[in-house]
Amino acid sequence: MKKAAIALLFTLTLAIAGCGNKAEDADSSKKSADDKTGSESAANTENGEGPLADGVLNVGTNAEFPPFEFVGDDGEPDGFDMALIKAIGEKMGVEVTVENMEFDSLVASIGSKIDVAIAGMTITDERKNMVDFSDEYYEAVQYVIVPADSEIASAADLEGKNIGVQLGTTGDFIVEDIKDATAAQYNKAVDAVNDLRNGRVDAVIIDKNPAQVFGEQFKDEIKLFDGESAEFGFEKEYYAIALPKGDEELAKSVNDALAEIKADGTFDELVKQYIEN
Repeated sequence: MKKAAIALLFTLTLAIAGCGNKAEDADSSKKSADDKTGSESAANTENGEGPLADGVLNVGTNAEFPPFEFVGDDGEPDGFDMALIKAIGEKMGVEVTVENMEFDSLVASIGSKIDVAIAGMTITDERKNMVDFSDEYYEAVQYVIVPADSEIASAADLEGKNIGVQLGTTGDFIVEDIKDATAAQYNKAVDAVNDLRNGRVDAVIIDKNPAQVFGEQFKDEIKLFDGESAEFGFEKEYYAIALPKGDEELAKSVNDALAEIKADGTFDELVKQYIEN
């Protein structure tokens, strides 16, 4: 009887201890869940996994595309995209560092030199073969810039012309479809515009917002055409953040943060500050 009682007491003790451990585990799991902020990638950061394991989001850009990205007075990349990605990083709970590089190198650098890229980058099928994209965050269209005295006024007028474009951009791709046209490729859009002003190219095709910036800077020397007009017929395009191929957790983290920024008014404030100002 005494041995049986001792055995029963021992069994009860183990059961109580086991329940206690389960309760502690449940409390620990709840605390862990409560402590999570941001996305799954932020959780991976805490666990030492994924591209954000060091708590840093390494971002690539090309600071030659005002007002989305440009070099600020302090010598660092600034602009709408820079403010947007920093706001996204804050929502994700990570530090954001920015590397300024050639636009044409951005996609190839994702997953090695950088984690993501934001640079007024249009979603295209060609790029989708190499990277994934976040949800779109801006709608744009290409503009055509010509000298103030130019007779170019339609897509047909661009045939056989020497057209300045920024290397690797949508404008670069458009020229490929213009009969007998030649693409003069530049690393910086401003260099294409300067060559237009100096008579070295016949036209320049770049995105609407930077085109409007140049239009203000050189309003007596150049004129702009909306590429979405019937005369040119360019399609609308959409900017998004380029992400590593197949990284669903990082994509969810970025998209969740972007959605929060749109919902809480931060996105609209950045548009007013950088684009509508």
